[in-house]
Amino acid sequence: MNKHVSPKLNRRAFVIGTAAVGAGLAIGFDLPFGGPTVVRAADGSPEVNAWVVIRPDDTVVIRVARSEMGQGSLTGLAQLVAEELECDWTKVTTEFPSPGQNVARKRVWGDYSTGGSRGIRGSHDYVRKGGAAARMMLIQAAANDWKVPASECTAVNSVITHTPSGKTTTYGKVAEAAAKLTPPTDVKLKDPKDWRLIGKGVKRLDTPDKVTGTTVYGIDVKLPGMLNAAIKDCPVTGGKLKSYDEAKIAGMKGVKKVMKVGDTAVAVVADTFWHAKTALDALPIVWDEGENAKVSSASIAKWLAEGLDGGPAYVGNSNGDTKAALVGAAKTIEAVYNYPYQNHATMEPMNATALYTADKCEVWCGTQNGEAAFAAALEASELPAEKCDVNKLLLGGGFGRRGQTDYVRQAVLIAKQMPGTPIKLIWTREEDMTHGRYHPVTQCKLTAGFDADNNLTAFHMRISGQSILASLRPDALVKGMDPATFAGLNAKGDAPFGYSVPNLLIEHSMRNPHIIPGFWRGVNVNQNAIYVECFMDELAHAAGQDPLEFRRKLMKDHPKHLAVLEAVAEKIGWSTAPPQGVYRGLAHFASYGSYVAAAAEISVIDGTKIKVHRIVAATDPGYAVNPAQIERQIAGSFVYGLSGLFYGGITVKDGAVEQTNFDTYDSMRIAAMPKVESIVMPSGGFWGGVGEPTIGVAGPAVLNAYFAATGKRIRSVPLRDQNITFA
Repeated sequence: MNKHVSPKLNRRAFVIGTAAVGAGLAIGFDLPFGGPTVVRAADGSPEVNAWVVIRPDDTVVIRVARSEMGQGSLTGLAQLVAEELECDWTKVTTEFPSPGQNVARKRVWGDYSTGGSRGIRGSHDYVRKGGAAARMMLIQAAANDWKVPASECTAVNSVITHTPSGKTTTYGKVAEAAAKLTPPTDVKLKDPKDWRLIGKGVKRLDTPDKVTGTTVYGIDVKLPGMLNAAIKDCPVTGGKLKSYDEAKIAGMKGVKKVMKVGDTAVAVVADTFWHAKTALDALPIVWDEGENAKVSSASIAKWLAEGLDGGPAYVGNSNGDTKAALVGAAKTIEAVYNYPYQNHATMEPMNATALYTADKCEVWCGTQNGEAAFAAALEASELPAEKCDVNKLLLGGGFGRRGQTDYVRQAVLIAKQMPGTPIKLIWTREEDMTHGRYHPVTQCKLTAGFDADNNLTAFHMRISGQSILASLRPDALVKGMDPATFAGLNAKGDAPFGYSVPNLLIEHSMRNPHIIPGFWRGVNVNQNAIYVECFMDELAHAAGQDPLEFRRKLMKDHPKHLAVLEAVAEKIGWSTAPPQGVYRGLAHFASYGSYVAAAAEISVIDGTKIKVHRIVAATDPGYAVNPAQIERQIAGSFVYGLSGLFYGGITVKDGAVEQTNFDTYDSMRIAAMPKVESIVMPSGGFWGGVGEPTIGVAGPAVLNAYFAATGKRIRSVPLRDQNITFA
């Protein structure tokens, strides 16, 4: 990659600005698209602008700032740039610019944070402008060479044509000259009706290397002279390392050093990871677990239950006078639901490789936010920004976990104690499971009121439980309230509530146990969709009405919600009887700027074994960049959502997480996977996400079908606790 003169940055200001948790930088956003001086890639090819490097053989290198963890953002973002660039897609490749370079170049590549289904919806405008600006510069360079007006030239498939004369040239031939031009200030984007690449299900760019095994993940990094580290942190969050007896492992094979890491952890560095882990397992360690060791799942549940009936609460959405309407209702229905802690359980455990010297700190890792990882390296190394950088690699699973940077900080702290030696830190699966950033635990009481004609007149929803932002981004709280808690429950915005009720009150009693919460794929949508959509199903049956028709009456003012719901109902054949022994359930929701719905068909054996035969899913993301990827995301969402529904759930004993490996924290197998029929129905005019929205509707669609099959309501997740499993 390029070498640039880095500006002097105050390390403390930078670290505070990023908060090291994926919040993005607090320094000014600047988006220059190049400059009069040619900047070159590592191979000497000219950079037309920050987004586009073109080699003499017409290969187009598109730089992608967001992270790739299987969701397809790498290909989708490249499509956005290539659409406006008018390049030959068969010659497109990609690379990750480093966050250190981004800072040095005034954040030319924008936001590196990859989560919340923001990869495309949060950067589509400026990356397309990057491609359009590069195209304009390439055309201008050709026009200058031909001494003709640029307005007489067009570009298609990396070929520039002078229309009047028929002269042609290729991008590779004019890239050097284009790189010297002043970038345009007025950059216009195509009308969506003229898109030729956006909206096409092109093959993913990262698949060939994955198939051939040449893709390098963080855990694959190998550097000359590298040593390996294993680490153990206090199993109870809030506890500390009291002591360890290094003499007990003196002389064990391969061991190079035993060291304290911060106030809470101890690490062993050895020639191989196995030697490091073996020695660490043999090391006597004494922890000071503190008061949190008294906490259990039962004590947490009791505390949350108390929040359902009283005490202060933040109001996220309201209209009318709900409490008065409930008092005057002809009939009221009440239910209490709960949703547990969930672990990300990425296939690749947390890891990072760090090389520290007094003049340089370099990190190699998979991260969902290169800038946050960069900030963590700065903080741990105590070096200035121009002496640090992070090399981003593909992630072996993220799901929100790798938006955190604890593992990066640990790697740097270990490397600091062995300057000049590259250290690869790998968490064991047990360490990874014990020190996750878990989906927050919540309970929810829902109360509804009907009039004498079975019309829904009041809806009260009170959530009691944990706030992610209070722990990870307290600066994002709004007068103490966590707006993320109300995902899918808002009056407006990119996660609006899909029903109109005359009297509505949705509130949150915030209660934060010591277990650290995190952004688990789908985040608060997962439980909110179950709470709302299962309870709406309860209300439909209490009113003696068809679940679809009951919802329709409440959705007249929510056409996009209604459109996806009706799409899945029609495709699954809701108006016709299902096959003998098969039962159906519906759910819909809005989140991350998109509208989604699901309809499930299941059968039940002996009341405890569920066979999910088929799920129909509809998604309206506004614009669909790569429909083929969206279909795969939908299917993957159901794997994640159904795994959480059936098998998920982290429990706490003596202050620590009990599930430490896949023997106690399972996931669904291929044999249990239903047929997934996707309806991608972009209505245009907005940009929504696709990686997370459909996860939330998997659970309620199946739970509602289970009620249809058995007449029993399941209000507690996971189903394993009800002795219910896949058939």
